[in-house]
Amino acid sequence: MKNFLLVAFSGVIGGALSFVALNELTGKDNPSNPLTENSQMPVSYTASSVPTAMPDFILAAERSVHAVVHVKTMYKNQVNYDPFYNFFFGDAYQRQAPTVQTAGSGVIITSDGYIVTNNHVIQKAEYIEVVLNDKRTYTAKVIGTDPSTDLALLKIDETGLPAIGYGDSDALKVGEWVMAVGNPFNLTSTVTAGIVSAKARNINILSPY
Repeated sequence: MKNFLLVAFSGVIGGALSFVALNELTGKDNPSNPLTENSQMPVSYTASSVPTAMPDFILAAERSVHAVVHVKTMYKNQVNYDPFYNFFFGDAYQRQAPTVQTAGSGVIITSDGYIVTNNHVIQKAEYIEVVLNDKRTYTAKVIGTDPSTDLALLKIDETGLPAIGYGDSDALKVGEWVMAVGNPFNLTSTVTAGIVSAKARNINILSPY
């Protein structure tokens, strides 16, 4: 299955190589040799002393940070009718629903302003704002959502934007190095890295879907 890597976005950079060597020592039946045919040193597994280069994420980061955006949403929280408050404060108080703000990250996938983000970030939104890494700000509209995969597609009116293409998750291997870029707090894009721990695990975070 091919998935787009997202506002938490990741790109496969390389693999880390490690191996162990088996070292077995034996001796002959010799008075001057403490090792006999019936004695044997324990098998020793040791890490290779051959140096391996760490992956360099500099180029990948330079190509990615400007395509990752901050997504901010606002909506009015629903207030349940309470006759007690209505009696003392009037119906106008009941209608003053508080404004709720949520935030997350998104990824520009086309140069003309299509952006992928998480559905849970925008699912209640009445207003959506997108902030680019260079602090340019746009009002976004929802093109489509898929709650079952927690994905949403947004659109801003701009051209010539930096964009990131799709990756092939089937080609990803456990143990490979990956880089993640996010901007959930509007502090410009932040980069981190790690290795793929597992694939195709359902951890039920999208229940009840």
